[in-house]
Amino acid sequence: MIKKLPNLLFFITSFSFAQDAEIFKPDSIKKKIEAIQISTTLRIDGVMNDPEWKLAKPTSDFTQIEPYQGKQPSHRTEVRVLYNKNYLYVGIFARDSLGKKAIRATDFKRDFSFRQHDLVALSFDGFNDKRNAMALVTNPYGVQRDFLSFDDIYYDIDWDGLWRVRTSRTDSGWVAEMAVPWKTLRYPKTDSLTQNWGFNVFRNRRLTNEQTAFSPFPRSFTNTRMDYAGVLSNLQPPPPSTNLRIQPYFLTSLDRYKNFDNKPNENTYKVGGEIKWAINPNAILDVTANTDFAQADADRQVNNVTRFSVFFPERRQFFLENASLFGVGVGPNEDLSGGNMRVQPFFSRRIGLDDNGNPIPIDVGARFVYRSLKRNYGAIAMRQREVGDSPGTNFFVGRYSENFGKQSRIGGLVTVKNRPDGSNMTGTIDGFFRLSESHSLNTMAVYSTSTNGGKQGFSGFAQYYYSTNQFKFWWTQSIVTKDFNPEMGFVSRSDVIGTTPGVFFFNRGKWIPFKKFIRAFEPGIMTEFYHQASTGKLIERQLNINPIWLNFQRGGFFGYLINPTFQRLTEAFIPLGVTIGTGDYNYVRHQIYASTNPAAALSLNTSFEWGTYFDGRLNSHDIRLQIAPIPHISILARYNRNHFKEVGVENATTKVDLYSIEGRFALNPRVQLIGFYQKNAENLSQNYNIRLSWEYQPLSYIYVVYNHREFDNLLQKPKQMEDHVIAKISYLKQF
Repeated sequence: MIKKLPNLLFFITSFSFAQDAEIFKPDSIKKKIEAIQISTTLRIDGVMNDPEWKLAKPTSDFTQIEPYQGKQPSHRTEVRVLYNKNYLYVGIFARDSLGKKAIRATDFKRDFSFRQHDLVALSFDGFNDKRNAMALVTNPYGVQRDFLSFDDIYYDIDWDGLWRVRTSRTDSGWVAEMAVPWKTLRYPKTDSLTQNWGFNVFRNRRLTNEQTAFSPFPRSFTNTRMDYAGVLSNLQPPPPSTNLRIQPYFLTSLDRYKNFDNKPNENTYKVGGEIKWAINPNAILDVTANTDFAQADADRQVNNVTRFSVFFPERRQFFLENASLFGVGVGPNEDLSGGNMRVQPFFSRRIGLDDNGNPIPIDVGARFVYRSLKRNYGAIAMRQREVGDSPGTNFFVGRYSENFGKQSRIGGLVTVKNRPDGSNMTGTIDGFFRLSESHSLNTMAVYSTSTNGGKQGFSGFAQYYYSTNQFKFWWTQSIVTKDFNPEMGFVSRSDVIGTTPGVFFFNRGKWIPFKKFIRAFEPGIMTEFYHQASTGKLIERQLNINPIWLNFQRGGFFGYLINPTFQRLTEAFIPLGVTIGTGDYNYVRHQIYASTNPAAALSLNTSFEWGTYFDGRLNSHDIRLQIAPIPHISILARYNRNHFKEVGVENATTKVDLYSIEGRFALNPRVQLIGFYQKNAENLSQNYNIRLSWEYQPLSYIYVVYNHREFDNLLQKPKQMEDHVIAKISYLKQF
């Protein structure tokens, strides 16, 4: 049966091809919003009472995306666009019959979660290439979210643009008033007097999860799929000119250590900064000196009981910008499709951080990025300082990709890590092919070599997706050889051949009961087969059968999975201190995932796992409780437990707990106090981070940070502790 399962999945998917009646093609006649030129400067206060707004005719012809694609919205959204020589102004009135009572927002975090907020989003395609977009998003309290999108596949989520928004909330809905400097936007220099850009406006009414858009698109896509965008017409932007941003900083810190060898207490001062030069609308150069990331969010610990390495996301701002150009690779999607295997030839956390996430100073670095309709290329060069046993290290990554067709590309990437004792290099060839609106193929081949030891290795993958409004099918084939070693990259597992097909079904038929509460029934099957690359033998098999998955109208969900699993251990496996010996193991795990409405003042997200585990049993649960009585106050508590029962060579019965609590307290989107505490029984560690942040003018900040870490070192008794108090001020000036 197991051998026949991939064929069964392929048959089910092939049979369903003809069922896709709702993935419509982009309309050849584009909807338009006309921008009106003014000579005055507007006051941005979220009220829209300047008389100039009356010059622009409101556009309100929106279409539902969710839950009823193509239907009329339940609530009107009105959009007006004005501009002068310095700014593009957008005014939006999100009407609502319930007024303020309908508004949902859980925090004031910049780049907030789409699932927890009312919002309106603007998508700009200044080059009309129908591939790339700049998205500016706000919620009813003027909190900003902005990102860059490329082919609606790769996203620079943490890109921060320089723009301003103010909002107001009334008994008729809420108003957003935005002012975007022309220097923030990207557009070509042309001889034409006027320009027309690709443009879309998207709204999410979070109370009912109703999503609407000015220019409609299939619900399985997003508002940055710009071949479906409308047109923003009659623009007369100034010709692109010198665009230089300078952001120096000054920092002082008190560093205290207890029970460390050769690590004295210090009081330090630090000066550095960054320069961003938009050389032209296509090319940007970033230079950083004495780089500092004191304000970066702290990593969240994870207790891992799988055979895959944990992937910690990048949190440092310099490396987050334009990350999508260099971030080629394969990995699981947010909805768990695609398989668990992750391979990235370049992973920016290899620069300026050790294996435990501790910072290593960066002396100087630069990044150059060029993007156009035909091609994209860029490079990063960094110098990491010599500290203790870690020698001075040079890092380089170069990237080139050529676009062709509507949304396809081929490219290459090179990484070089150079230390006094040798160099490590990788070379990558990759491609993405949009075969149709629903079909796509992503491929990559990587070669690695090291001068110190001379080992060479190979990794590659091919990943096919077929996505419609009715189902999503994927097949990922990957390989990582035993000696593949990308020292500037990330690999979740070595010496493995992965085969991971799967399918999700999206059902919204009238037969679904309790339609007032249940929006969709989405069962699925996710299979994973792993063979050892050096021997060809099967070493792991998972059949993740998901017979029940319900998505609720208010954003919650409930799902049940059963996972028959086979594991062949060729060496000891030690999850959370429990040693499991070599041999073959068959066991079955059960999982329940559930969430209430994540936008509510009180929300709960839980997962429970139980069943056999190798030669014993393992019960696990993860509980997250969020309390957000008002957006100014948000508290998230988490409790994670793994309870082993008679597992491993020592027949171990033990519990490993992980606790955390974080709070965000905000006067407004610009002044916030953020705290985070975490305790882990696995290594007896306690960490907390407290950060006061004041954005005293756009993208200029004052930070006061306190970090505390304590943990048991098996080679050092008693417990080691360190404390850091940091004050930092940065100032951004745009020329």
